[in-house]
Amino acid sequence: MVTEKIKQLAELKEKAAKLEAMVVVERKAELAALPSAYGYDSLKAFVKALKEAAGKKRGRKPGKAKGKPGRPPSKRKRAKVTPEIREKVKAAVQAGTKGAAIARQFGLSVQTVQNIKKAFGLIKPRAATTA
Repeated sequence: MVTEKIKQLAELKEKAAKLEAMVVVERKAELAALPSAYGYDSLKAFVKALKEAAGKKRGRKPGKAKGKPGRPPSKRKRAKVTPEIREKVKAAVQAGTKGAAIARQFGLSVQTVQNIKKAFGLIKPRAATTA
């Protein structure tokens, strides 16, 4: 009983493979005949006509920002941290300006300001806690 079903399954798989091969051959033939069926003498002219008929490119429209209206796009460019900016940040830290204010002033993140302070050795070490 099971062996008969296995034989039937093998026959059906073989038949499906033959059908699949026939579909591939027929599809190629039909696609090759499309340009002449629509009155084009070459494939290049047919493809050009298809592109013109499709219109503009798909996808996002240029200049449209993602996100809510009135807000900048969610993904922003990284700030370029030059040696001059590092020196200005150092001077601001030594003048007693808070990190968040420095970050806003120079268009940096608070973490970038913290990293610059750390590089200059301007961060006080934490006091050891006893437990």
